[in-house]
Amino acid sequence: MDIKSRLRIMVFLQFFIWGAWLVTLGSYMINTLQFTGAQVGLVYSSKGIAAILMPSIAGIIADRWIKANRLYGIFHFLGAIALFVAAQISDPTIMFWVMLFNAMVYMPTLALSNVISYVALEKAGLDTVKDFPPVRVFGTVGFIAAMWAISLFKLELSSIQLYIAAGISILLALYSFTLPDCPTANAKKDKSLVSLLGLDAFVLFKQKKMAVFFLFAMLLGASLQITNTFGNPFLHDFELNPSYKDSFVVKYPSILLSISQISEVFFILAIPFFLRKFGIKKVMLISMVAWTLRFVFFAYGDPSGVGFVLLLLSMIVYGCAFDFFNISGAIFVEKEVDHRIRASAQGLFLTMVNGLGAYVGAIASGKIVDYFTVDGVKDWQSIWLVFGSYTLILAIIFAVSFKDKHDRDVMKNVNIGH
Repeated sequence: MDIKSRLRIMVFLQFFIWGAWLVTLGSYMINTLQFTGAQVGLVYSSKGIAAILMPSIAGIIADRWIKANRLYGIFHFLGAIALFVAAQISDPTIMFWVMLFNAMVYMPTLALSNVISYVALEKAGLDTVKDFPPVRVFGTVGFIAAMWAISLFKLELSSIQLYIAAGISILLALYSFTLPDCPTANAKKDKSLVSLLGLDAFVLFKQKKMAVFFLFAMLLGASLQITNTFGNPFLHDFELNPSYKDSFVVKYPSILLSISQISEVFFILAIPFFLRKFGIKKVMLISMVAWTLRFVFFAYGDPSGVGFVLLLLSMIVYGCAFDFFNISGAIFVEKEVDHRIRASAQGLFLTMVNGLGAYVGAIASGKIVDYFTVDGVKDWQSIWLVFGSYTLILAIIFAVSFKDKHDRDVMKNVNIGH
């Protein structure tokens, strides 16, 4: 089996784990465990808290001491244990702590999977910018497959989703030890403490362009957390309207949401063209506009004719919103930094997006949802319009604050292949 096929299996399983619970756990906690919006936001914030430190720390370890593919396997074994325990919990506080541990070991694997892919592709003499997106697409396919499985088997409000994720985690942990080894940097003893600990990536904040880039990546990470936490509960709430109770939206909300991931497939494949043609600034701006449309379409969508079209459009623009800042951002960082700190830099990027951004998004969105909830009924239109206004303001500020002399030069090695 060639290296690209082996990497496709890795990223498929990586995102199947997440897809099995990420978008449905909120509905399980709200509808089955009767958690409040703030409690659900707190549980989801565990991902952000863990990602503030863990990806960078894991990147440091992978750069310096333990091969990335081996560390990757260890983390997935520990994650399987945490998910198994979480499936048996009904207390919000305990759920938070268990999911925090799970996040502590899962979040670093997102950056590590990128590093493993980049190293393996380079060893095979392939172009990471051209050949990585088609590999990464299989992560999206895995996420979709998990969402469909959970929805079709009516497991969205069941703890079984967590047991399934635990089983796949064990499988991926075993598989990871068959992947090509990733070299470490073998830091010398005479280096400074900062260099020895692999904190070199933080010097990127000294570059104004990179500092602004990381700041807005964090702020967009909040948007991703909002939709992950409350997208599925929003669709489930249409059941409160008797005329929508038997609609496709209410019966299979995860399948509808999976169109977002299907959309990702097409936008991932379009990334090389857009980065080469427009550069990172315009690509990020397109992402922010897409996030705004995502929330506005949610605000006015419903299971009826025109409303259903708006929901579909919301799913489609999600692919652009997510990929054009997440995947493009990771590639941009890869091209900007010294390869000696590549794992640390990828960890730093993930920390900003899925760490600080996710934490702020989870806590703030939970409070906003509770603010617009009266007697258990949520005013979803107001909720989504607040979020849409947030991303629109981000786009305006980013347009004037991010200066890049000629960011196409950074991406000059991007090639379009068939």
